[in-house]
Amino acid sequence: MSADEVRARLTGDVARKSSAPALHAAPPPLPASEGDPTARAAHRPAWTVLSSRPGEGDDRAPHVVLPTGVLRPATPGQARYMEAIRSNAITFGIGPAGTGKTFLAVAMAVEALRRGEFRRLVLVRPAVEAGEKLGFLPGDFQAKINPYLRPLYDALNDLLDPDATKRYFENDVLEVLPLAFMRGRTLNSSFIILDEAQNTTVSQMMMFLTRMGYGSKIVVTGDDTQIDLPRGSRSGLIDVRRRLQSIPGIAFSFLERGDIVRHPLVQRIVEAYGDLSRGRSAEEEDAR
Repeated sequence: MSADEVRARLTGDVARKSSAPALHAAPPPLPASEGDPTARAAHRPAWTVLSSRPGEGDDRAPHVVLPTGVLRPATPGQARYMEAIRSNAITFGIGPAGTGKTFLAVAMAVEALRRGEFRRLVLVRPAVEAGEKLGFLPGDFQAKINPYLRPLYDALNDLLDPDATKRYFENDVLEVLPLAFMRGRTLNSSFIILDEAQNTTVSQMMMFLTRMGYGSKIVVTGDDTQIDLPRGSRSGLIDVRRRLQSIPGIAFSFLERGDIVRHPLVQRIVEAYGDLSRGRSAEEEDAR
């Protein structure tokens, strides 16, 4: 996810104290004569779910208490997703780009970590070569995989100040790593997030889920219409729905186009490419 997903409107002291670069005050509205409604909407903050005071709003609804304010879901779909994460040991968040799948999961993980509910936060992403070869990228191995992990770092930077992030990394409280590095590990008392899970194979998904130890929580996010695996390969995200959907303690939460909180044109773009996305998903189902 890019930082554009997490634009927020902050008021009062929260706006002055926030150290997260993507959380900022709303820009002044454009005059009505400038541009069409879509163009004017593009200048509104894409994410307007931060309340300025912890006591503001309905505390019974899902929310996340952060140093910068209270993060609340922008849509009913996001509220259901957050509730599923709170209520289940394993949650799959499936939906199109821009629906807040990764950002909300990371925000809930940061809150739980700060409250002492978990000892470690582990963010994982498959390093799938989306049309490019890792070998042609400059630098050492870390430099080659960093572009694939960048969206996770972006989400962290929007939620934690740099000093806290550095401290967590130094104390091994926070890890951001490629999926392949999970093999052979058992993670106890950890909040574990797998992002871009549509790009896992069936065996990789099984490997990841079985890393779960005592007192841990897993959130798996993905968009089953944006699969970068070689054609003919089965996506672990599609396969896992058939295998695990009836197991208690495991939830599947589906976000829709109406939950998109990026630039208003993103929703129209997703709709325009809907036939292509559905066609690819059908191919993945046939490959089973």
